[in-house]
Amino acid sequence: MAASIQLFDLAWSTPAGQPLLADLNLRFAARKTGLVGRNGVGKTTLLKLIAGELTPTRGRVAVAGTLGVLRQVVQVDPAKTIADLFGLTAGLRLLDCVESGEASEQELADADWTLEARLAEALNRVGLQTTPQTRLATLSGGQRTRASLAALLFADTDFLLLDEPTNNLDREGRRAVIDMLAAWRGGAIVVSHDRELLETMESIVELTSLGAKEYGGNWSTYREQKQLELAAAERDLADAEKKMAAVARDTQATRERQSRRAATGRKAGKRGGIPKIMIGGLKQNAEKTAAGNERLGEKLREQAANAAATARSRIEILQPFAVELPPTNLPASKIILKLESLSAGYDPEQPILQNLSFEVIGPERVAIAGPNGCGKTTLLNVITKKLEPSAGLIRVATDFALLDQQVSLLDPQQSIRDNFRRLNPVADENACRASLARFMFRADAALQIAGTLSGGQLLRAGLACVLGRETPPPLLLLDEPTNHLDIDSIEVVEAGLRAYDGALVVVSHDESFLQAIGITRRLTLPMVASS
Repeated sequence: MAASIQLFDLAWSTPAGQPLLADLNLRFAARKTGLVGRNGVGKTTLLKLIAGELTPTRGRVAVAGTLGVLRQVVQVDPAKTIADLFGLTAGLRLLDCVESGEASEQELADADWTLEARLAEALNRVGLQTTPQTRLATLSGGQRTRASLAALLFADTDFLLLDEPTNNLDREGRRAVIDMLAAWRGGAIVVSHDRELLETMESIVELTSLGAKEYGGNWSTYREQKQLELAAAERDLADAEKKMAAVARDTQATRERQSRRAATGRKAGKRGGIPKIMIGGLKQNAEKTAAGNERLGEKLREQAANAAATARSRIEILQPFAVELPPTNLPASKIILKLESLSAGYDPEQPILQNLSFEVIGPERVAIAGPNGCGKTTLLNVITKKLEPSAGLIRVATDFALLDQQVSLLDPQQSIRDNFRRLNPVADENACRASLARFMFRADAALQIAGTLSGGQLLRAGLACVLGRETPPPLLLLDEPTNHLDIDSIEVVEAGLRAYDGALVVVSHDESFLQAIGITRRLTLPMVASS
């Protein structure tokens, strides 16, 4: 029987009884499927239901074949090794016994001489150079992710369930995951906001609060189909609004005709010649006709209004975000950031940044690249004066703002509106509200407490507070801004940064994001060898 995963009327609610997933009917064949949707819509929960880690509130999951699961956060037991992760500790120990001449005849028969070679091959497929004895606690988060992927490859399951497999990976690690999945011949369900990875998928399933819908093809094909849906929704809205206007005109015209007939009848009655009983009957018929016309008009108005509301809701979901920002007035020739022979790090004996020199002129957009651990965040900390260099010079010749992954410039106890007023004390209430509205924080949405926001909302609020001021800072520093954001949120951030005309210095491994914001230059930091 071919490997597959089927969902039958699947539903799940939180322990508090809040429905999250409802009436999902899907079939995942043995191909690579990207699972996308906004943060909090239930993507990770769906993977857990498929893996049997959660019990459905209603419905069922039918799995034909074996499953391998990669969780978003790889839990680490400090005592565990690569061999433990692969489940090969006993097998490798047996090989050691055989090689030392201590194995029995039965153990000789049970020994698998291919274990070491197959383990090395699996690690190599994800670009990880290590040994079976390496403790997981000594690996970085990205290395642990790669090791976990390698263990899934080694197990040779029928279906992979991968939850954000490229999060926290550097460029090399992302490439290794993409290459690994490209060579994978089984089925895979991949939760990801990495558009480069999603381009390699064979289908996309979009999960929303309304349910799930499958789109054939990769990410680009899915986006094209979504654009067609948007165009259709806009046409439906225009038609519904025209119908609403026509119903209103027809209803008004019917009322006016009915009023003229009633006036004519009253005049005829006053002149005499019509029996009173007939006048009463005519009046009753006219009232019935008027009431019927009103009911018909109300029904038509309700139908047209419902059609317009349905079309409008589809447009609100699908309409891409766009924003206009005030100019920074940054001269094209001004040197706004300069480093000369700079060395810095948290270990004075071995600085991670050594003899670094570069400058940013005018509204350049510079990506800071390099492998995990090469000092990219350290460089931002030096620029923002959170860390003093051990040698060399640094000069920042303009106002700047830093947006890190936690958007720590926002006070989590304050509302978005209060954060804006705190960071922009010269702005009055009208300017504050107008700036926040440009970033989709309108009316009561601006009163949300920062600490209650999702990752995407938090970054959007940070952008609103920094870029929404009367004159935005000419230099903006960003540290991995797309980590843990859904794609809709990433595209909102991209739209805001495209509208910004100042200089950008960005640490990011997300190539699609870097291209979307128009990076003009890259600074690649080398990995400093440990002594």
